[in-house]
Amino acid sequence: MDAYEYSELLKLLNKKLNNIRDILKPEQLNTRLKEIEALEAEQDFWNDVENATKIGIEKNRVLGKLNKFNKANKALKDTNELYQMALDDKDEDTLEMLYADACEIEKIIKSTEIAVMLSNPDDSLNAIISIHPGAGGTESQDWASMLYRMYLRWAERQNFKVEVLDYQDGEEAGIKDVSFIIKGENAYGYLKAENGIHRLVRISPFDSNAKRHTSFSSVMVSPEIDDDIDIVIEDKDIRIDTYRASGAGGQHVNKTESAIRITHIATGIVVQCQNDRSQHKNKASAMKMLKSRLYELELEKQQASKDGVEKSENGWGHQIRSYVLQPYQQIKDTRSGIGYSNVEAILDGDITKMIEDVLIATSV
Repeated sequence: MDAYEYSELLKLLNKKLNNIRDILKPEQLNTRLKEIEALEAEQDFWNDVENATKIGIEKNRVLGKLNKFNKANKALKDTNELYQMALDDKDEDTLEMLYADACEIEKIIKSTEIAVMLSNPDDSLNAIISIHPGAGGTESQDWASMLYRMYLRWAERQNFKVEVLDYQDGEEAGIKDVSFIIKGENAYGYLKAENGIHRLVRISPFDSNAKRHTSFSSVMVSPEIDDDIDIVIEDKDIRIDTYRASGAGGQHVNKTESAIRITHIATGIVVQCQNDRSQHKNKASAMKMLKSRLYELELEKQQASKDGVEKSENGWGHQIRSYVLQPYQQIKDTRSGIGYSNVEAILDGDITKMIEDVLIATSV
């Protein structure tokens, strides 16, 4: 990096930080923080445990945003001052040091930028993910299992917890369906970028002629909503079916119809859960999934109305991302327009940068 490139980079980073300041409004956050501290000082504040917990969560979010912004603001201010001093003094050693540290200051600003983008209250929630194979038969079922593993590995990298709600093996390979919850700070904020059709191009391991195949799987991501969000589902709006659980489970699998499938008649949304031996627990989990899916559907409708687009089908031409393993190796996201060559690492769960690139691209 030379002096001109570094100067242009600083201009860009200063512009980004100013945009962040306009969106974040740190002065208002500081005012809210003082209000919360005043509330906590009141004698009866801690008597209402539920309210105190909500206020505590809000305080942590406000502090988190302020700390990130203040760190970025100080780092960039110090860099600007040091750079100007080095230019005035013609201090080549300091200039070389600044050029070498350019990536670090970029990372700080980007981290703050992402924190601002995840400022929607839903972003902090856990994420309910369902993966469904699309066109392609066994190929797509195997592809669905690869995506499932990718998200599990990502959750592991983030030290997030995973709870499997429903898992159905494919006839020959892969999975027919899987639904699971990833639990962690901003899990939904990140994983909402994965909502859509994922396309795979590769030499099929199931084709004796070693031909190239294209497979599709849909990934649906919903926030795990809490009880504060009121979604009314009446008995007449749904159909509930019970069936025997499949997969691991020993004798329980064959003896009890503990698995639950709920169909929302008006929307056609189907959710199912067979993770627990208890039918009641499976029903409760399935209802939670349904409420989250209905909530996500309403968010999608509002966004689609705003953008003037329609919901995509699970097939050709509708993918959000293409994973090409043959004849070359590249993963490209249609929203950010960025291609990635570290295919093996991404399929092993190294997807954070790819997600952040999407969040930045779609926020413009």
